[in-house]
Amino acid sequence: MKIHLTSVFVDDQGKALRFYTDILGFVKKHDVPVGEDRWLTVVSPEDPDGTELLLEPSGHPAVGPFRAALAQDGIPAASFAVDDVPAEFDRLRGLGVVFTQEPLAMGPVTTAVLDDTCGNLIQIAHSA
Repeated sequence: MKIHLTSVFVDDQGKALRFYTDILGFVKKHDVPVGEDRWLTVVSPEDPDGTELLLEPSGHPAVGPFRAALAQDGIPAASFAVDDVPAEFDRLRGLGVVFTQEPLAMGPVTTAVLDDTCGNLIQIAHSA
């Protein structure tokens, strides 16, 4: 068994697609109209047949309070692996990305947390 698909709730799918592709560097995999929304997924360009991230519309009434509670407590909605957290932090900050946690080494793991502009905190991490 392996993870095939996971999701993050987003306020605006178009804005999310731009952020996750143009800023974070993912590539669009699926973009299928589903009523007023879309089945919209992105993948790593390094693994185009790997795990897909669904940019899920946040319209369900439970999503707002859930995301607000996570953000208030500083809990990321997802974690993405990178090769070098400080370098990725510098690259993303240079593109205007706002971080709520700068790179932090915790034993063999280094993390940083960013705001995806779509209602989520996202962690980037590297494990030595």
